[in-house]
Amino acid sequence: MLSHDTQKNRLVYQYDFEKVFIEPWGPNALRVRATHQHSLPSNQDWALISSPDLTSIKATIKIEPDSVGGTITNGKITANISPRGKIIIKNTETGQLLLEEYMRNRNDQLDPKCSALLVEAREFKPHAGRDDYHLTMRLESIDRNEKIYGMGQYQQPYLDLKGLDLELAQRNSQASVPFAVSSLGYGFLWNNPGIGRAVLGKNVMSFEAYSTRVLDYWIVAGDSPKEIVEAYADATGKVPMMPEYGLGFWQCKLRYQTQEELLSVAREYRKRKLPIDLIVIDFFHWPLQGEWKFDPVYWPDPDAMIKELNDLKIELMVSIWPTVDIRSENYEEMLEKGYLIRMDRGIRTAMNFQGETVHFDATNPDSRKYVWEKARKNYYSKGIKVFWLDEAEPEYSAYDFDNYRYHLGSNVTIGNIYPREYARAFYEGQTEAGQENIVNLLRCAWAGSQKYGALVWSGDIASSWESLRCQLAAGLNMGMAGIPWWTTDIGGFHGGDPTKDSFRELLVRWFQWGAFCPVMRLHGDREPKQPQHGTTGGATCLSGAENEVWSYGEEVYVICEKYLSIREQLRDYTRALMKEAHEKGTPVIRPLFIEFPEDKNAWAIEDQYLYGSKYLCAPILYPGQKKRSVYLPEGNWTFFKDGSITGDHGEHFSGQQTVEVDCPIEIMPVFVRD
Repeated sequence: MLSHDTQKNRLVYQYDFEKVFIEPWGPNALRVRATHQHSLPSNQDWALISSPDLTSIKATIKIEPDSVGGTITNGKITANISPRGKIIIKNTETGQLLLEEYMRNRNDQLDPKCSALLVEAREFKPHAGRDDYHLTMRLESIDRNEKIYGMGQYQQPYLDLKGLDLELAQRNSQASVPFAVSSLGYGFLWNNPGIGRAVLGKNVMSFEAYSTRVLDYWIVAGDSPKEIVEAYADATGKVPMMPEYGLGFWQCKLRYQTQEELLSVAREYRKRKLPIDLIVIDFFHWPLQGEWKFDPVYWPDPDAMIKELNDLKIELMVSIWPTVDIRSENYEEMLEKGYLIRMDRGIRTAMNFQGETVHFDATNPDSRKYVWEKARKNYYSKGIKVFWLDEAEPEYSAYDFDNYRYHLGSNVTIGNIYPREYARAFYEGQTEAGQENIVNLLRCAWAGSQKYGALVWSGDIASSWESLRCQLAAGLNMGMAGIPWWTTDIGGFHGGDPTKDSFRELLVRWFQWGAFCPVMRLHGDREPKQPQHGTTGGATCLSGAENEVWSYGEEVYVICEKYLSIREQLRDYTRALMKEAHEKGTPVIRPLFIEFPEDKNAWAIEDQYLYGSKYLCAPILYPGQKKRSVYLPEGNWTFFKDGSITGDHGEHFSGQQTVEVDCPIEIMPVFVRD
């Protein structure tokens, strides 16, 4: 049965126990939901912004007799649902098929794909004894040559995701942000925040949610990838404006153990007249986890430290963990007030790293307020405005649609929504405190996290060339998934000996690329570890070797100094890119096809990218490489053999050709668009 819900201007389908709702949700976009329950849950828009500006758009709805079914048209997008429930979506203006459900049954014998296979397009498998389902949605692979981008951050080297099998879950170095952009001219958001799977096969595509009550997705049609990504930003929210300190260089390591060690590094940067905007105090600067304050043994005078950093014009970022040690001063109060996550059985321990700990419940508004007040009193009031919200390595994630808590076995799992709620606690707290431009450095994110000031970094990755190649794809796909603020640990996180020539080469190539990332941040746990400094508090969490730009020898230092200068030259340009991201949602780093969608070659390039629209970057991704080929799209391009980005002695090239250039260790090829 098909009907037109005139009150909400949506097309409704019902057959037996299933209900399907298709409605306009922003210009040229539709939201599709299906359920096997009596009604849709209220107030569950998840990533989508519930706004009159989005939902007031009027669509045209027609219900035809016989085999035609019902259609809904909203600008460039039209959906048809057959009398037996199959959905097909096209571009209204071009007729391009965008989405077709994969249905192989005998329900509609007039369907040319009628089949005895008995495979459903929307499969709800009930969980025994519960009122939720394992949901699978199957789609036709319309074109085996289709290219798909986005979906968040995965540790694999492919920019084009077509043919890949992706886990929908948060892990250390994996951020599931299930928004995809297709070369066929659509953007697709899987609006189901939970553990699942996406298979973008060349024969069949499918999306799964392992625990849900509702199928929910959003699809938009657009004439270009940029239009699609910006429409998604309109529907899910945009990043704040990046503060000035986000435009330059950030110094970090695992970890500065004492106040004096940190200040000595800051002073040395200023002594050498090196550009630096921010320095980081990483984890275990606290007495115990769950005590959101400096350990007075190693950080005896934070006020004086922050004042000196302010005088040096260096911003300070501190790491905040969600774990609460059972020995901490706040544990009993948080337990009593219900501010800690729970377990269905076993002891209440989520992690046992440097103590038996449990996470605070970031999905509880009162718990968020409690932790923010502790951070505000001990950090924010002292002048610290930037937070590194480390999720304390949640290994897995799941989601319960009633209370945001779904715990399995004797270990707790953390919801896909959790990184967003964690950032939200600090975003809302800082907003209430009067700061408008919020930066929360996070290991993971989900769709919509960008509006909470989420700057996602790529987690604890290996210090290797293979890892470097994966980060390039990860950063570009995060931008395509609507997360324009992204960074990586320059040099990788795990290991790397500053005295070894092989690692120095990797560090240089990573550093050069980092100068053309949204945020430039040097971080890592270098070898060998430093001796333990003290016996109390976090002292047993050993610090890695030195990780400053002068730690790698004079040759490396000169190259790093050069690229710090280039990053500083880019400041005004980077600020303009951040403004564009804030106002439109446009990625800061962009695959070539974002700016050149008509160029078929641009869609095939995976080892180059654009920093904004002006700078074409060709990072060096293999050891010993001294030459590389670079594809130049349409236009006029200038290449400076000394690696600079301006001057009078550049070599000029016309576009739509591949050129080979030298790339000695001193330079990463960058072409400047005239």
